[in-house]
Amino acid sequence: MEAGGLTRPERRGGRRSLAAALQAAVSLVALAAVVWWATRQEAPSIPRTREAAAWLVAALALYAVATLARGERWHQIAKRAGIRLPRIEAQRLTAVGYMGNNVLPARSGDLLRAFLLAPVAGVRKREVLGTVVAERILDALALGVVFVAAAFVLVREAEVPGGGGLILLGIGGALALAAAFAALVLARRRGALLRLRTAIRPLAAPTRALVSGHGAGLLALSLALWTLEATVYLAVGRAVGIDLDLLDALYLVALTNLFALVPAAPGYVGTFDAAVLFALGSLEASGQDALAYLVLLRCVLFVPITLVGLGFLVTRYGGWSRLRLARLD
Repeated sequence: MEAGGLTRPERRGGRRSLAAALQAAVSLVALAAVVWWATRQEAPSIPRTREAAAWLVAALALYAVATLARGERWHQIAKRAGIRLPRIEAQRLTAVGYMGNNVLPARSGDLLRAFLLAPVAGVRKREVLGTVVAERILDALALGVVFVAAAFVLVREAEVPGGGGLILLGIGGALALAAAFAALVLARRRGALLRLRTAIRPLAAPTRALVSGHGAGLLALSLALWTLEATVYLAVGRAVGIDLDLLDALYLVALTNLFALVPAAPGYVGTFDAAVLFALGSLEASGQDALAYLVLLRCVLFVPITLVGLGFLVTRYGGWSRLRLARLD
């Protein structure tokens, strides 16, 4: 027993339960807001024309290509880190990981990938997890670039009198930078940075490798695959009669995926939906069309990859029983 009468595993279990409760609360609040808003709109009409079906097929094909690009990026990160990850294995496990993120709490699909690859590659799970951390850093950088660029152009095109939109965008960016700097200074004074550095050292090697020409190439690939994913959003919009251009789609994909960073229930329930509806509202889409768009976008982004990932998990990686053994070294 330790201080407070609880063992370390018991304290960890308590923290996990609290985190799960907070994630559920965030999702419920966001979902309640979405439902409240949706009840005040006309019922959505899902288009059934051949043209709409063709756009949806195109969206599914584009998302499949984007997923393959993610698998290739992970393969390249692992190769640079000296981890044996065959290209086909990277593709399978990428699908399994996204399936896990869609059905398990706290983005557990990322941990699931590390757990399943480690014995195959003959390395510790933390080493594999380091490659996933590098992926997430690349995604955050790429999404930040896409969001700032798209928002900047959209604000300029809005022709706000006196440049007020640009001023607000600049003030928001400055405040975000100031807050990040203040947090770093405070953490350094309290010794938190040193403790954090010690804790994450086993995960850091793949991330350090990004500070190179190789990392620049991976960032370019990340920008390309997020642009490709934006075309998925564009194609779904065309299917429901929302005429998005590529800039609108880039803004939409960046905003929704930045919202997905907020801790939430599996499948980003509530947070993803609120982000999509908010972004479409700022692009002046009607409520009825926005609801139809949200339904079809969820079907395209979540259903196929979840089924494919589940198929790989069951047929190749031992099924759900393996999840009970998933622990980091």
